[in-house]
Amino acid sequence: MTFCDVVEAVKKLSNEEKNEIKSLIEHYLIEDKREEIYQNYLISKENHKEGKLHFSSDIDELMESLEN
Repeated sequence: MTFCDVVEAVKKLSNEEKNEIKSLIEHYLIEDKREEIYQNYLISKENHKEGKLHFSSDIDELMESLEN
């Protein structure tokens, strides 16, 4: 089934069914984002453990690190 087939099938659904699909997709997107944040956390935690992270509150230093 192609994406186009899915879109066409959704068009044929009732408003109630479309709203249910909308709710499901929103829920899945939230789950995906939560997993992405968690994976980034794990990477950051490992980088910190390996001494690869440098923390600073110096704005000039932060700007310089963004430019590199």
